[in-house]
Amino acid sequence: MSYMIRKAEKEDLPRIYEIYETARQFMRENGNHAQWGAGDRPEELLEDDISQGNLYVLEDAVADEAIIHAVFAFIEGEDPVYLKIEQGSWMVDTEYAAVHRVASDGTVRNVLEKIMDYCKAQIPHLRIDTHEDNKVMQYVLEKYGFVRCGIVYVPDGSPRIAYELLEKSE
Repeated sequence: MSYMIRKAEKEDLPRIYEIYETARQFMRENGNHAQWGAGDRPEELLEDDISQGNLYVLEDAVADEAIIHAVFAFIEGEDPVYLKIEQGSWMVDTEYAAVHRVASDGTVRNVLEKIMDYCKAQIPHLRIDTHEDNKVMQYVLEKYGFVRCGIVYVPDGSPRIAYELLEKSE
């Protein structure tokens, strides 16, 4: 099956909310009970992400009626969350893009790989963070080639493991 990534639109929000709920259930079933709880709900940021052109969806590219299977925020430029890092440091201090709020409906294999392939084609220096209990995300980030760099703090003050990917120029 073939997939495409495009910018999200307000009309996509009902399906996107479903995907976040599915992702939240998956995290709970896999030992991550703290992330995306009461004070950390990515859904509250989605309309702003859409209006700024930073929210993307992954959908079937050939289906008669395209079905959205994943969603993520892709934000180029300095991210306030990544200004201060503890227990480590960033590999380089060059222009980067941040990937946030990655969620999937669980029906497509290698979603993170598809998302990151798209993102690094836009800019080869990426940063992302995840909750310490999100072992699945840590595994797939490291498998993809991200390097664990330290600890950052999201707006609610909770810590996240920070990762960086820097494509080497040949």
